[in-house]
Amino acid sequence: MESYLLDWSNLLLRWLHVITAIAWVGSSFYFVFLDSSLTPPNDERMKRDGVTGELWAVHGGGFYHPVKYNVSPPKLPDHLHWFYWESYTTWLSGFALLTVSYLWNAGIYLVSPSNPLMPPSMAIVAALAFLVVFWLLYDGICRVFGQKDKGDAIVGALVLVLVCIAAWLACHIFPGQAAFLLMGAMLATSMSANVFFWIIPGQRKVVAALKAGQPVDPIHGKRGKQRSVHNTYFTLPVLFAMLSNHYGWLYNHPRNWLVLILMMFAGAAIRQFFVMRHGFKLGRNAHPWPYAAVGVVVLLGVLGWLRPAPQAAVAAQAGAAPAAAGYEQLHAVMQKHCVVCHSASTVAQKNVKFDTPEEVKGHAQQIYQQVVQLRKMPFGNPGALTDEERNTFKRWYEGGAPVAP
Repeated sequence: MESYLLDWSNLLLRWLHVITAIAWVGSSFYFVFLDSSLTPPNDERMKRDGVTGELWAVHGGGFYHPVKYNVSPPKLPDHLHWFYWESYTTWLSGFALLTVSYLWNAGIYLVSPSNPLMPPSMAIVAALAFLVVFWLLYDGICRVFGQKDKGDAIVGALVLVLVCIAAWLACHIFPGQAAFLLMGAMLATSMSANVFFWIIPGQRKVVAALKAGQPVDPIHGKRGKQRSVHNTYFTLPVLFAMLSNHYGWLYNHPRNWLVLILMMFAGAAIRQFFVMRHGFKLGRNAHPWPYAAVGVVVLLGVLGWLRPAPQAAVAAQAGAAPAAAGYEQLHAVMQKHCVVCHSASTVAQKNVKFDTPEEVKGHAQQIYQQVVQLRKMPFGNPGALTDEERNTFKRWYEGGAPVAP
């Protein structure tokens, strides 16, 4: 019953998380596009009122005319829409999903049985520390260097180094799947913290000053814009980290930390291309194609690096084709690693059971795909299966998946 309820919690939280994340990412992308696409107004009255940019757009059968006041409008409107619940709900639902999926079962998903570095309770503390410590260090970098000359470049370089260190640590402390997910959660936590601690409080101070008839300090807008831009560069790396848990050959690679860093770097470079291309169309900067080129080259490089070795080359290295594994050998491995989640007497995840030879035979292709090709099983902790045990599955399937003695 506990597993059933956890599955429902996982489904509903994942549904909520994806919906709110789409809303948050969509609004973030829209406002970055808007900022890059604004043109100075031609109307003199608008200039006198403090309008610094405008945009005409058509969508859904209507025309839209958003304008931007760089510091403050001449009069505060009665209704002002705030963009923050998308961020908060995304983070809250994501943290709840992390709790249900990983922290609740820390002994399975956060600790590798083949190399347990710490007990499950300490693994939970370490996972939460990644979220908090990265935010404190990132925030400190922005506070110290963010307002200096060439501050954006310094902050960008230091945050890149910080992300690389975090990726290396995560992949050496946690199983690969958990490490990738925690890196995504770490960056997403900083994104939401930017909204909670800087962007929204700064906007509230601006609104309070306008209501009180006091001059508005432009520093709030500058800081909010800086953190908002950081958020948009974090977006593609976060999405990659969250989606990667479906692909065991990524997070199970011996250099998984480098795979993660390269893919996140590629995502940030490609995002930079899309941020700058709107300004290029208006003649504000050179064509940003080098950013897209760098991102694509890195992606292709990783693709080539991770390609599987041809079977002929593998066989030649081995010197001779390995003997097929019998069902007895396979059964011993499955009793150790598989039936805990796939048996009528335990959980039977996705209604897959391995209680009889016939049931194992019926799922032979799925077993081969999930265990050998994708290297995704055991779910949440593929490192629990040794290379020798994984090779048993391979030899059994390629030898005809026998179940008779």
